[in-house]
Amino acid sequence: MNKPCPRFSPNCATRPPLPAGQGYNYNIKDPIAYDGPVFMSDVPWPQPVASWTAGQPVTVGFQADGAGHGGGHCQFAISYDNGKTAAIVHKVMKHCFFNNPLDSNNAEVLKYTFTLPADVPASSNAQFIWIWTNAVGDRELYTGISDITIANSGGSKSYTGKSAIYPNHAGYDTIPAFNGDYTTGLSLYDNAPNVTITSSGYTAEQLSNQKPIISRISEPVSSDSYESSSESPKAPVLPVIHNTAVQPSTSTNSETPSSTAPSVKPTSDQDTDDECEPGECEPGTLKCNDNGSGFRICTWGKWSDGFTCVQGTVCKTSDINSVYCGWP
Repeated sequence: MNKPCPRFSPNCATRPPLPAGQGYNYNIKDPIAYDGPVFMSDVPWPQPVASWTAGQPVTVGFQADGAGHGGGHCQFAISYDNGKTAAIVHKVMKHCFFNNPLDSNNAEVLKYTFTLPADVPASSNAQFIWIWTNAVGDRELYTGISDITIANSGGSKSYTGKSAIYPNHAGYDTIPAFNGDYTTGLSLYDNAPNVTITSSGYTAEQLSNQKPIISRISEPVSSDSYESSSESPKAPVLPVIHNTAVQPSTSTNSETPSSTAPSVKPTSDQDTDDECEPGECEPGTLKCNDNGSGFRICTWGKWSDGFTCVQGTVCKTSDINSVYCGWP
């Protein structure tokens, strides 16, 4: 997907500046890891990438060089809580990216225009979500999440639709390869429960509790690993955004911790427990709590409740403009 621009995609014609500490995701066309987060990033763009109006046509576009995998089922959904709850506003079943059944890897259809339901509530902090289950090849799941605004002159406060589902992902049913039967898996979508989404928008507290969208570095690093000390005791590092990529590196040292640790802009560790007014922090910024027990992330100009370091470790600021949890 390249319209509306997914978070940190390098493939969009226009896009906002990157939030502090984030890099372009050069793996954005890859499938989602089976047991990983269902989106590649939970950090929003610092400003919306599209402005939509309820009851009006909207267009979703895709790159020409993407693999079509014989089509499959596509869901288009709206969320107001950073993807935790998403309601379907449009579906393309059986032949997504194609006009007819075709066992091909070259997509034919690269954009879909549909009418956004008239009762989708207005919001300045909405998310558009695309979910694709492929027809041919390995059983995979592809997703994209974009930050948008929605206008609605009718004053609707809620929208009810089928809940988005994530086949071929941990906790969901696997849809087998279609093998020419394009009705494969349709019952899962038909039987999905209804869900009601509201225009309240997600809060910092909701964001910090988005368990399915947050992941941790699987291999712990030592508190002084940034100085390449292999003899130091190891401690888990802070949670990072799953699959958020930085500029490609020519380094062949796969054990260099800085290749997985996020590059962020730390701030003063004072007053972290104070309530911040919107706009008082830079989106994507991380900082340690003043007692060292964990750290916070700035989203939409507000500090989240934060994340807690593993017992026995404390939050520290490194000399490479990052924060991490390490031994005292």
